Amino acid sequence: MNISLENLDKVSALLTIKMEKADYAGKVDAALKDFRKKANMPGFRPGQVPMSLLKKRFGKEVLAEEVNKLLGEKLYGYIRENNINILGEPLPNEERQQNIDFDTMEEFEFVFDIALAPEFKVELTADDTLDYYTINVDEDMLDKQVKMYTQRAGNYEKVEAYEEKDMVKGLLAELDENGNTKEGGIQVEHAVMLPDYMKNDEEKQKFAGCKVNDVLVINPYKAYEGHDVELSSLLKIKKEEAAEMKSDFSYQIEEITRFKEAELNQDLFDQVLGKDVVTSEADFRAKIKELLENQFVADSNYKLMQDVRKYLVEKVGELEYPEALLKRVMKLNNRDKDDKFIEENYPKSIEELTWHLIKEQLVKTYGIKVEQADVLETAKNVTKIQFAQYGMMNVPEDMLNNYAQEMLKKKEQVDGLVSRCIEDKLGVAISQVVTLNKKSVSLDEFNKMFA
Repeated sequence: MNISLENLDKVSALLTIKMEKADYAGKVDAALKDFRKKANMPGFRPGQVPMSLLKKRFGKEVLAEEVNKLLGEKLYGYIRENNINILGEPLPNEERQQNIDFDTMEEFEFVFDIALAPEFKVELTADDTLDYYTINVDEDMLDKQVKMYTQRAGNYEKVEAYEEKDMVKGLLAELDENGNTKEGGIQVEHAVMLPDYMKNDEEKQKFAGCKVNDVLVINPYKAYEGHDVELSSLLKIKKEEAAEMKSDFSYQIEEITRFKEAELNQDLFDQVLGKDVVTSEADFRAKIKELLENQFVADSNYKLMQDVRKYLVEKVGELEYPEALLKRVMKLNNRDKDDKFIEENYPKSIEELTWHLIKEQLVKTYGIKVEQADVLETAKNVTKIQFAQYGMMNVPEDMLNNYAQEMLKKKEQVDGLVSRCIEDKLGVAISQVVTLNKKSVSLDEFNKMFA
């Protein structure tokens, strides 16, 4: 077997594999013998089918399979052994690749187009300066976070008199033009309303100071300015009927409930952080601030890697790529797309490819390795952040582990976690090499950087 590589330019080459009968004959014979042991044909005992018959019936199929198997082994073996840094997969050359006829040919020549990765060197030193943004957890943010916990742990309690933001429940009954209950009119039992959300101030004011068992006269159409969704939901009618429902209604109040935030006491501290982690409001606020700062570290590191990417892509400059060949690869990977799609998306794919190649070099330079334990830990951290968004800071370790293990069952999620691990480790390695210009910014200022 003869394998040769012909460089056409810096980023493309032809790889030719010439295969003779001696290269594959033994493998074909061995495959036929193995097939004979399992062959079951009418008129012959299992394993006793004549080899000549097998060759006649299945020889071409076995030959093609073994040649293609050997071709793959030699092709990728050569690329691996010679450290050829290729982009995508080798593609059959459209001009020099001969048609293969397994019926008549004993010698085969395979010619592949190879896209070569551009050669470049990326380095970072203390002379490279990058901004590192730390999100400042100020008192306003801390107050909002604490309030979120007190609201989340709060509850509704029954009261006698209405105040703003209270919820009321009662009997709604449609009235006639004389102010009497309309015979056959709409009645809704246990109708719930939040007067504070009414759009008409005059109707909203009717609830001021009202008490349980009071009877009010309200006009739902005016209260909600004729909005069909609110009216149909309140009156239990079809949306198309809401436009004509302009009657007054009596509303006998059966119940008034008020939301009461939880108190900042030990019960709340234990619920949010775990039993006796803190024992005072000051310590609670300090711990919440620490947790917020820790959560924002991931955001700061993400921003750093975004800036590293931009900085290094600019530093490396424009790289040469085999455009025609890479567009062929894109076309093969997007068979359902037209040429316009390829042309429009090619620049973005090159941008992603450039960063991928830079990242590959950095991973090698800094000896970045990702172990199974790293992926599991990252999955747990992702889960922690997800729970934290719902105010759950004190999640048991076994629950975190169970959620993480579920994530690891899905290949797509595992790939994402591995990529995240690599970038996290790269971020740490890079921050120890370059000079970081640390800046403290507000959350709003930080978010505007991504707008």
